[in-house]
Amino acid sequence: MRQSVSFYSGDHLLAGDLFLPAGLATGEVRPGIVLCNGYTATKDLYLPETAAVLNRAGYVVLSFDYTGWGESEGPQHRLAPFGRVMDTHAAVTFLGLQPSVDQTRVGVLGWSYGGATAIWLAATDERLGCAVSIGGVGDGARWMRSVREAGEWADLLARSVSDRAARVLDGRSGLASRPEILKLDPESARISAQARRESKGAADQIPLAFVDETLAFNPEWVVDRISPRAVLLVTGENDLIVLPAEAEALYAHAGEPKKLSVIEGAGHYDLYTGEAFDKVMSETIAWFREHLGQA
Repeated sequence: MRQSVSFYSGDHLLAGDLFLPAGLATGEVRPGIVLCNGYTATKDLYLPETAAVLNRAGYVVLSFDYTGWGESEGPQHRLAPFGRVMDTHAAVTFLGLQPSVDQTRVGVLGWSYGGATAIWLAATDERLGCAVSIGGVGDGARWMRSVREAGEWADLLARSVSDRAARVLDGRSGLASRPEILKLDPESARISAQARRESKGAADQIPLAFVDETLAFNPEWVVDRISPRAVLLVTGENDLIVLPAEAEALYAHAGEPKKLSVIEGAGHYDLYTGEAFDKVMSETIAWFREHLGQA
């Protein structure tokens, strides 16, 4: 069952969806999972399918729109990574307040850039029993550099430096097209465009401030702080958007218990659907059951 909910992160009211598993008895409590969407996504893109699988496994699930995205309040289409961590911190608090949730058994799952959000949150919020990052970024600069030619990278950095100065003087960030920041291979571009056509609130432009902020956002620096709580890192063997090296580096820096799962033959967007998605969710549910207990 899906319920529309809302909660505050700072001064902004965020829109969310609470997904309750079938057969939940009055007074019964289950483990809860907070979902973090990625890059320019909203809660209605891919997350309902993720929540449905987790519901069938017995978990209560919360998805939400970050500040300024989808149906949530705030400056529009700001991609502030540390702000997203704080939004998710508020989501964990809200989920723990639900009468159907055992607040001592809460986990977080993030897709793509949301995987980086999930890692940073789990490292700094000990209420979380475990974390799952699917196609997540470990080092912002390494990620953006790894998918660009040298000239493209130099141009992006130069634009970021100019925009930094402009923001200090007039308080506004220039806009870049989504593909200028998120470099897509042709097949990923096709899949992404199709999904976004069916998604409400998809952004075509984002502030250049995101580049500056991402250069300073490196979950790899803090992933070891999750231990002795558990972290699962999932990547696609053929991911050309967030290269498998990101998950591998996170795994190398993480403490136990940890697991790295490479989905054979899968590109970035393959992980969201079909056989690859089934494999991802099988790994995820097994991880939650091991570290949060049976739902």
